[in-house]
Amino acid sequence: MAGQITILVFVFFMLLAAARDAMSFTIPNWLCGTLALIFPLAAAVLGLSWMDFGLHLLVGVVALLIGMALFAPGWIGGGDAKLVAAAALWFGWPDAMIFLGKAALMGGLLAVALIMLRRAAPATGLPQRWMSGTLLADGAPAPYGIALAAGALWTLPESQIFLLAAL
Repeated sequence: MAGQITILVFVFFMLLAAARDAMSFTIPNWLCGTLALIFPLAAAVLGLSWMDFGLHLLVGVVALLIGMALFAPGWIGGGDAKLVAAAALWFGWPDAMIFLGKAALMGGLLAVALIMLRRAAPATGLPQRWMSGTLLADGAPAPYGIALAAGALWTLPESQIFLLAAL
């Protein structure tokens, strides 16, 4: 039961990150930090070996370094970089690579959907000021937290941590 609760906590925080990003185009530091700080407790509850725990930590650190490298030139947001690292920490090797691939695919679908919605938005007849600051605003950033959460939820059922929680 405790293992299943840890998975629900992970799902809750990933969905919260997606919702916050969709509403404000930001993913708060406390949210990513909470995901990272809860992981050692989850690892203990799920019975990860020290070797597996260390590998998860290594994957999380590498993901954070790559995220920082992508953030520096402005290719991704800072919250996105931290959320990738926090989720990769939970997934470990090789599930983090599967997560990243699925999140990238979901990011592409998100981009296409936003382009289509933004092109269709003027046809609604709503005043432009109502769309300002929303997902439909011209030039608004893509809330990639949505794609990261979708990739995580897609990856989760076949991941090591999920299988450990099911035991």
